[in-house]
Amino acid sequence: MMTRIFDETGRQIPVTLVKFGKNVVNFIKTPAHDGYRAIQVAAGAKRKLNQPEKGILKKIDLKARNLYEVKTDKEWKVGDEITLDIFKEGEKVNVTGVGKGRGFSGTVKRHHFHLGPKTHGSDNYRRPGSIGATDAQRVFKGKRMAGRLGFQKSTLKNLEIIMMNKDNGEMLIKGGIPGPRFSQVLVWSLKE
Repeated sequence: MMTRIFDETGRQIPVTLVKFGKNVVNFIKTPAHDGYRAIQVAAGAKRKLNQPEKGILKKIDLKARNLYEVKTDKEWKVGDEITLDIFKEGEKVNVTGVGKGRGFSGTVKRHHFHLGPKTHGSDNYRRPGSIGATDAQRVFKGKRMAGRLGFQKSTLKNLEIIMMNKDNGEMLIKGGIPGPRFSQVLVWSLKE
């Protein structure tokens, strides 16, 4: 949820409230076996798990909704809970999330095409117009046309943690982050 706060000088700072949920280390990757060091973090809550999910999460006994892999140099054990203590105020972080889905959208909304003439009986108001050459007799891949808009994974980098409330497990991050309200995001430090 986005809001704003004011600093000591009265300057307005746009912030996003991020609630830190339960995050548990589910699996550890080692350089000897996998070629790099990383942990798999189970996050979120799910009402019912299917059989493959039960097998993956049987070591930690948690009904997690998402699994994230994070490269790290710190030593972790399976079952360790990751808390808000790994971050501090003023630290720069990256935030990864899935943007809002806007469904099937036309070319004006999706690619910012210009509108056609509105008057003199024109039927070509929001239509894309010509879509290509007459030589190839096909539509080239990647042609800008109407289609599904949004719902893509993206990462915003170098966002600053303005304030933290460790009792409630909340943090305020400067600026907007990808995704609708109450969606899950991955906040990761630049040090890792």
